[in-house]
Amino acid sequence: MKTTRTRIAMAALLASAGAAIPGAQAQSADALIDKLVEKGILNSKEAQELRDEADKGFTTAYSVKSGLPDWVTALKFNGDMRGRFEGFYAENPASVDRHRMRYRLRFGVTANLQNDFEVGFRLGSGDLDGAAAALGSGLDPISNNQTFQNNASKKGIFLDLAYAKWSPLHTPDWSGSVALGKIENPFTTSDLVFDNDYTPEGVAVTLSYNLSQDHVAKWATAGFALDELSGNSQDPWLAGTQLRLDSMWNKHVSTSFGAGLLAIQKEQNLKNRDVPNSQRGNTRGADEAPVHDFSLVYADAGLTYSLESFPMYEGPFPIRLSGDYLRNIDAAEGNEGFSLGVLFGKSGKKGLWDVSYTYKFLGADAWYEEFTDSDTGTFYQTALPNSALGGGYGGGTNLKGHVVRIAYSPFDSLVLSAKWYGMEAINESPADSESMMHRIQVDAAWKF
Repeated sequence: MKTTRTRIAMAALLASAGAAIPGAQAQSADALIDKLVEKGILNSKEAQELRDEADKGFTTAYSVKSGLPDWVTALKFNGDMRGRFEGFYAENPASVDRHRMRYRLRFGVTANLQNDFEVGFRLGSGDLDGAAAALGSGLDPISNNQTFQNNASKKGIFLDLAYAKWSPLHTPDWSGSVALGKIENPFTTSDLVFDNDYTPEGVAVTLSYNLSQDHVAKWATAGFALDELSGNSQDPWLAGTQLRLDSMWNKHVSTSFGAGLLAIQKEQNLKNRDVPNSQRGNTRGADEAPVHDFSLVYADAGLTYSLESFPMYEGPFPIRLSGDYLRNIDAAEGNEGFSLGVLFGKSGKKGLWDVSYTYKFLGADAWYEEFTDSDTGTFYQTALPNSALGGGYGGGTNLKGHVVRIAYSPFDSLVLSAKWYGMEAINESPADSESMMHRIQVDAAWKF
């Protein structure tokens, strides 16, 4: 009863606050709900219900107050802007240090329709001068970054998301949806598998079940189109499925576990000249297609322990240990990858900060090179065999090394961060050449 009364009281408070100060509703409501979760008053399920109830209350109140029609107030807007300085410093004397300024801008619109339908799109920046565009294979699919260059030339805006979603299942214990189009990635993985900016094209089905008040099971399955070849009926595509279990054991301890299978079909047609090619690492044949098939087994685990307090940190202080492992069962060598990491704190709210360390290892043929984190790269003195890209810096597979990040939020909407990558190739090109690359990123990121 206490939990029910708390939820009703908080929903009423948040809805009335949103009607009184529309511009501050989203940030203030989320901040208050997060604080209740941190103190163990609410669990994750109750927190999400509160957010949904607060959103409904705000929409109704604001519609009456503003006099706007329902179709206008049913629209939701969101976006982010990030400015970045980064430097590249290789230990190979054949390389040249590089510095650049970049930005990433994204703006999305979502329309909630009757009968549990949702339609949305997101616009984003993108680099017309990137490696993939230079090869004539389109913009980089795993980056919205745009470099400051070409004498302040006008920059492009492109379609980053375009989807329709139906969510017919929404009971206290069950929720489920089907999404079609250029969609958010339904799989929860580290960036060894998918870059965070990757927005696949295809169809995805998701299902969630509350096993109890503090344990949630999730399932996702999807099919992605990787390319459409006008002169070939064997188009490459990806199919995958994943199971997850998220648990909150008490106000101090929470865990997450996941396992999944991903497989690329018709990978013999993933040739450099046919699909966007901006990364390196895979073993390729004379036809420039990957030599090995890709059938991935993936697992991850995370443990979070929250201290009651910590110096110079407001509220409970989370410490998270995480790791993942992947194996491409279709390759005999260079077929494994893993990461291990620790995170202290959590930025994103005013006055909060975090510090993290991650070690990464990703074999050359452990996974398709064009999906993985584009910021994690190493130096190649000469081009890899049958690669469309020459020597120099490159992300993808066939690398190992360290990542350190620090971040601080002076305001709810702003995160300042600095990150260092120290990566080297597992198999150098040429053999025994120096491949260590240091990459530094300094970011200022705003969300709205």
